[in-house]
Amino acid sequence: MKIYTRKGDDGTTGLYFGGRVRKDDAAPMAYGDVDEAQAAIGLARAHGKGSSELNDVLIHIERDLWILMADLATAEENRHKLQAGATAVTEEMIARLEELIDDFTARFEMPREFVVPGEHLVASYLDLARAVVRRAERSSIAAAVEGSHVVKYLNRLSDLLFTLARWQEGSSVNAKDIL
Repeated sequence: MKIYTRKGDDGTTGLYFGGRVRKDDAAPMAYGDVDEAQAAIGLARAHGKGSSELNDVLIHIERDLWILMADLATAEENRHKLQAGATAVTEEMIARLEELIDDFTARFEMPREFVVPGEHLVASYLDLARAVVRRAERSSIAAAVEGSHVVKYLNRLSDLLFTLARWQEGSSVNAKDIL
């Protein structure tokens, strides 16, 4: 099977459930940023193999992002075809992120100031993923339709990634690394 179709050579891309839009349309820009965020999370997961707990959380997030990308890649006239939790982001998915944030922040004292990334490899990859998620959140504002939970999910995800990065740093955060 060939991976190329040549259909996108005209500067358009196919949407989930059909239709085509320009590649610089808000939706492909947003789900492209989410795709990059998913890859960055995968990079953090690949480097954090020592923690099965971190691996489990990150792989679940990566799978959630497939749902989120399907949500963003669906034209408004086809949204009725989306299935909650399978191809559309749900409030329950957001609640799960909030539960994870609460669980992890209960384990340690969060810094009250800005943290300079770089003291811990996995934490640095998580911070990179967080920054990409924040960009995806900004670009999703233009693409998400009314009633969608995409932007809210990405907002919580950036909080969770910040939390996980601080958890991974543990005692390696020095006073000099907090501004």
